[in-house]
Amino acid sequence: MTTTPTVVLVHGAFADAASWSGVITELQDHGIPVIAPPNPLRGLASDAAYVASVAAQIDGPVILVGHSYGGALITVAGVTENVVGLVYVAAYALEEGESLGELQGRFPLSPLVSNLRQWTYPTPDGESAAEVTIAEDAFPAIFAADVPSDVTKVLAAAQRPLAAAAFEEKAAAAAWRTKRSWALIAGADQAINPEVERFGAKRAGATTVELEGASHAVAVSQPKEVADLIRDAVRATS
Repeated sequence: MTTTPTVVLVHGAFADAASWSGVITELQDHGIPVIAPPNPLRGLASDAAYVASVAAQIDGPVILVGHSYGGALITVAGVTENVVGLVYVAAYALEEGESLGELQGRFPLSPLVSNLRQWTYPTPDGESAAEVTIAEDAFPAIFAADVPSDVTKVLAAAQRPLAAAAFEEKAAAAAWRTKRSWALIAGADQAINPEVERFGAKRAGATTVELEGASHAVAVSQPKEVADLIRDAVRATS
């Protein structure tokens, strides 16, 4: 008797779980169990620990799917025992001991870097820390160039900030060394240099597909294609 893995969709920075809506519908239409928990976006170690805790509380096998910064989280959280596969969607696939900044630094920077707006937020110890969002006027071109403008305006207004410290934290593990992986490269990504995505996917030995004209928001613009890759992972691990 085979068991269909539960798909856990991990959104990245400047987005929320609603960005997976089209993908969720596609998976549910094929009878695949799926959840899309909120990503705290407060730091690599703490966010990965949260994702790992979600996976560990699911009965049966789990496939972790990470978009963007979410890819870094599934890389670490994927060592959880019941995780059987990793799917990277326009995402970072880190090596153990590597930070987002170090991986990005191997390649020319994307336009995202010069279009971040910095904010501050209070920390539990009463101090303040920095977080970043994408400047609203730059958001459409950088994050969602292939998404209708009325949708993009909503995405820009509703974006969730990422703690700036997350760029410098080093990954405590690289689950792709022991778990099967898949990757979708967004060929027209302006948030992450597509070369960063290709490099990480190749290093991880991931089964890879590339969508030539896809923006960073590929899960919003092409949910069927994203869901098809996830279904491949589900079939391969069932």
